[in-house]
Amino acid sequence: MNAWRDLADRGRLRTHVPLAPLTTYKLGGPARLLVDVDDAADLESLAAGLEETPLPVLVLGRGSNVLIADGGFDGVVVRLGGGFAWVRWQPGLVSAGGATPLPQLARSAGRAGQGGLEFYVGIPGSVGGAVRMNAGCHGSETAEVLEAADVFDLRDGSRGERSPAALELSYRHSNLVDTDIVVAATYRTDPVDPEIAEETMREVSRWRRDYQPGGTLNAGSVFKNPPGDAAGRIIDQCGLKGYSIGAVSVSEKHANFIVAERKATARDVHDLVLSVQDLVRRRAGVDLVPEIRFVGDFGEISGGSGAEDG
Repeated sequence: MNAWRDLADRGRLRTHVPLAPLTTYKLGGPARLLVDVDDAADLESLAAGLEETPLPVLVLGRGSNVLIADGGFDGVVVRLGGGFAWVRWQPGLVSAGGATPLPQLARSAGRAGQGGLEFYVGIPGSVGGAVRMNAGCHGSETAEVLEAADVFDLRDGSRGERSPAALELSYRHSNLVDTDIVVAATYRTDPVDPEIAEETMREVSRWRRDYQPGGTLNAGSVFKNPPGDAAGRIIDQCGLKGYSIGAVSVSEKHANFIVAERKATARDVHDLVLSVQDLVRRRAGVDLVPEIRFVGDFGEISGGSGAEDG
């Protein structure tokens, strides 16, 4: 049977699905195809479908570090469903499905007396996204606690564990490609008093409320921190807090956040990111590297960077 038809018959495949509601920016156009994967059979059917009809692939977690173009994505978007959202533990190790929200993982581990993952409570992503981006905050990152990732390769339908070394994890980077799906991950943990773990997580949450623009449409940190410095500090030093294009602006609360109004377009966000990058290069001599991922066709930047020092 045709693999795409099989996915459609099982209710896993949809066409022309709006992607904006699936991202934290709430912006962007539709996906040509969207596949909700809930088990190993779905993964195998998807791999077979891509062998029959090769298409660009986007694995979409909780949509917290991605910007979808206004024209959408002319490929297949893959989302892991509830079958990949779980947490299990044993002494010294915690495993979680790739779709598990990081705050849920942190709290589940803490309640079980498994420490070391508390920093995840401050990251609004998924386990799969954390491995792919080597996510981190508050001086900790995934590479420090990851034991192994369970990865399904859509190119050949293979599945296997990969160590942090095999993943080549570095600052906000792994060697995972678009056709790699992190279906689960196992983390090393240390014994912790659940009350202490809970207090640590409350401190992380308080810090986020105090220093980051909550209640806004954003995708978290936009730029990677340069070695030994902070992107937000550099952007602020360049006088760019409040700088805007269209209905999108650099946050007044934290300069490494770009916030959007409901009437904004994805193009506005894209152009502001590139404009801030250009202005910082010219004013501070620093090349900021975007952490946010642009998906789809954004074309050439329009305007924005012409608003230099005046």
